[in-house]
Formats: sequence, C-alpha cells, structure tokens
Amino acid sequence: MLLPAQIIQKKRDGNALTEEEIRFFINGFTSGELPDYQMSAMAMAICFQGMNFNETMWLTRAMIASGRIVEWKRQAGLFYADKHSTGGIGDKTSLIIAPLVACCGVKVPMISGRGLGPTGGTLDKLESISGFNVNLPLDKFQQITDKVGCCMIGQTAEIAPADKKLYALRDVTATVSCLQLIVGSIMCKKLAENVDGLVLDVKWGSGAFMRTREKSAELARAMVEVGKRYGKKVCALQTDMNQPLGQQIGNALEVRECIEIMNGSAQADDLLEVTLALSAEMLLMAGVAKNVADARQMLQKKLASGEALRKFAEMIAAQGGDAKVCDDVKRLPVAKQMKPIPAPKSGFVQAIECDQIGYAVIALGGGRKVSADKIDFAVGFEQPKKIGDTVTAGEPLMIMHYNDAARALEAEHMVQHAYTIGDKPVTARLPLIVQKIE
Repeated sequence: MLLPAQIIQKKRDGNALTEEEIRFFINGFTSGELPDYQMSAMAMAICFQGMNFNETMWLTRAMIASGRIVEWKRQAGLFYADKHSTGGIGDKTSLIIAPLVACCGVKVPMISGRGLGPTGGTLDKLESISGFNVNLPLDKFQQITDKVGCCMIGQTAEIAPADKKLYALRDVTATVSCLQLIVGSIMCKKLAENVDGLVLDVKWGSGAFMRTREKSAELARAMVEVGKRYGKKVCALQTDMNQPLGQQIGNALEVRECIEIMNGSAQADDLLEVTLALSAEMLLMAGVAKNVADARQMLQKKLASGEALRKFAEMIAAQGGDAKVCDDVKRLPVAKQMKPIPAPKSGFVQAIECDQIGYAVIALGGGRKVSADKIDFAVGFEQPKKIGDTVTAGEPLMIMHYNDAARALEAEHMVQHAYTIGDKPVTARLPLIVQKIE
C-alpha cells in the first residue's frame, strides 16, 4: 500500500518517484482524498529536489488524465494551433495573436490563465471587457473556435482539474517558479487541448519566473520535449523580459493597447516584434506560409487591413462581450486619477526590476494578493521608460492610473525602487528574441 508521507519523504530525500507513485498522489489530491497540506509538502519537496525528465513526463500525463481531452473535427486542411507564454509584465501578445492567426485560416483555441505572482493573466485582461465570458463549457469553446476561428477561455472543470487545484496551491506556497511544476502545469493544459501545433514564448529576466537565460532555455527544452513525446509540432522562442513589453501595463490598459495596435493608432515595436515572431511560427507549423518572411508579410497585411481587429470583435461578441470596445476604447474601465511617477535622479536607465512593476500593479488593486481578491481592471501604468533611455530628475518614469491614493503612494515607491539609473549610456542592448528551440 502506498502511503503519502512515504512518497513525500522519498522525494524530500532526493530520490526519483515511479509513475505509479506520481499517479497515486495526483489522483488522491484531485479526488480530495489527499489533503492540501500533503500536496503542499510534495510541491515543496519537488521544488527543492527537482524531477528527472521521466518524472516530469509522468506528472504531466497524470494531470492530463485527471480530466477530459478535447476532440476536434479533424477535417482535411484544418490545423489547430495555440501559443503559450510563461508570463511577463505587459505581455499581452495573446490578445493580438489569437485573432491575427485565425485570420490566416488557422484555428486558435486558447485555454489561458489568470495572473500568477507578479505576472498579469490573459483572462483578467479579457474580463476587463464588459460581459466577456471566459468560463465557457468545452462544447461551446469548440463551437466558437470552429465558427469564429479563435476562442479564449479559462481552464474548465473538465480540463486537467488536478492542475487547477495545484495551480491555486502553488500561488500561496511559494512553489510557482519550480521548473518541473511549470512544465507539468503548462503542458497538461495544452496537451489536453489536443491542438496540432504549439508555440511557446519562454521568458527570461527580472520580470520572468526564470530569471537567467540558462534556466529559461532549460524550461523551453523540457516543454518542447514533452510536447514532441506526445506527437505534437512544438517549438519555443526564448524572449527577453527584463523590462515591460509594450507601452501599457494593467488589464484594461493592455486591452486598449492591443486594440490600438490592431487599428493602427498605436506603436509598440517590441510588442509587435514578439507578436509577429510567435504568429509566424504558428503559420509555418500549419503549412500556411513557406518561410518566416512570407508569414510576416501575410500577418502584417491582416493587421493593416483591419481584419485582425474585426476578428477580435467577432470573438468578443461570440463570448458575450461588448464588441463595440473595438471601435471605442473609452468603453473599457478607466481609472479616476492619473499621475506621473518622477525619476529620483538624472541619468540613463541601466536596469529595471521588472517583477516589481507587476507587484506595483497588484498594490494598486490590479492583481490579487489572495485568490479571493476582486480586481480593479482600470489601474496600471503607461509609457514606461525602457533600458537605455535618458531620464532627467523629476521626469516621468511612467504614468500611473489609480483609484486609491494610499495604494498609489505604495505603488509609486515600488516603481521608483524598480529602476536603476546610472551615469553611463547603455551600449549593449539585449536581444528581444534570444533563440528558437525546437
């Protein structure tokens, strides 16, 4: 007979678990037979001791098996692809990628997450659109994906319920950044989604769960390998998250930025660069484009023609949301107050503790301190100074949007402390896209 405490002890002491032991633990936790405190102890033991590749594979498999696997109409010429990001600050690429890639004839079903730690969540961003329903049952998810071409929902009770329970536990037990648990959590949802192709955006840096390039590349390789073992087309782009992506940070602000990029009224070179790179890989997998240059040309035409924005509006309407936001961004929640956050000194931005910007959004009420917290969709920041920018003392590091003066004061200090300003110009710029791993 398997005893939970013995399995925890085995992992705590650095020994490899068997598939049977992992399955026993995940099944018991999902059914409620194993209490949260034993799962928390196991998560912490995994965090300290790690897992070998087989253990990671078995963990992923056990979590997939805890729920349903989506069945798509496998008609000739239909290709289902998804994109997943490991999360960052101002990382809103999914909101553009889903409609943009769908315009090119690829079906894009996305099962997304909420904010985790300092990183914003796609679902929280979408819910800042009045009426938008991310809690659709699987059959409705499939229906909208096939009809509209894209659909973005949260994890349902049917998809990998083990992960849903474990995800909530990890957030409050400081086990979010454990590489093997990240692999299992991301890949179980994506493999249960049963898409043909998956493109991963694996971040590294001060705003990412993996702070070094080495750890980030290790995570990317592990996820690509798990996906390939399941017979899927998978690749990963390793991208920089040492500073916020784009010009807006916070739920409704990020939706506004995406709409303005799709209608041509806003520029954000870094955001567009990552968006186009990931979208191009999805088109290549689907066989829609022969090479990256062709793919990018096709994508840029869809953006310029307004087709991607129309597709976004169609998806919003299909999911019960106010599609008129695509014509009028003022329909999104707006904060009562705005305030520039002054630079404490003059010089050049040397570095940004990017995760602190994410925590500053939470301080404003734009994220959760505990899972039951309600989110203020309107708050956040815009026009952040980036690495290498010149700043003068008193000049804005970024503009804060807020509804509560006490919270704003805390967030302002966090932003100022997040910036390192020095006397020397920054000559070496880090590449936005480091490498492709396949």
